[in-house]
Amino acid sequence: MQDLFTKADEFYMVEAINEAKLARSIDEVPIGAIVVCGEKIVGRGHNFTYKGKSALNHAEIYALREASEKIGDFRLEECTMYVTLEPCIMCAGAIMHSRIKRLVISLKDPKRGGFSTNFIDKESPHLNVPDIDYGLKESESLEILQSFFRKLRDKKKG
Repeated sequence: MQDLFTKADEFYMVEAINEAKLARSIDEVPIGAIVVCGEKIVGRGHNFTYKGKSALNHAEIYALREASEKIGDFRLEECTMYVTLEPCIMCAGAIMHSRIKRLVISLKDPKRGGFSTNFIDKESPHLNVPDIDYGLKESESLEILQSFFRKLRDKKKG
């Protein structure tokens, strides 16, 4: 699976993981996202749902918003997004509307993932479903999420 990814892909996923770590540092669910156009990071985001008191404050939304502002258009047709956990259906919709060309997902979300579940008809000619690659730095993203939720459970016990 690693042969699918370039050194640049690895670099950008590390940046997304760093965003996830920022979320974790403020007790948010540790999910991070990066948008890259050309070879430049144009958008960054991490979850801020609990502290921001909004279901809309997902990493992908922040990264898309920043990228759109920097590029000056909501159409991100030549961009790639790197995200540590498969986007939910809301974020999947935003990604499709932004026309992201490629999506690199570290970790699949078989329960809530917008792309790997049956929420979206990926064959529909009416949707702008990006090219999707799964599994880059999967173990790192999994460990960050598992340790976060382990810590939460331990807090509730104690």
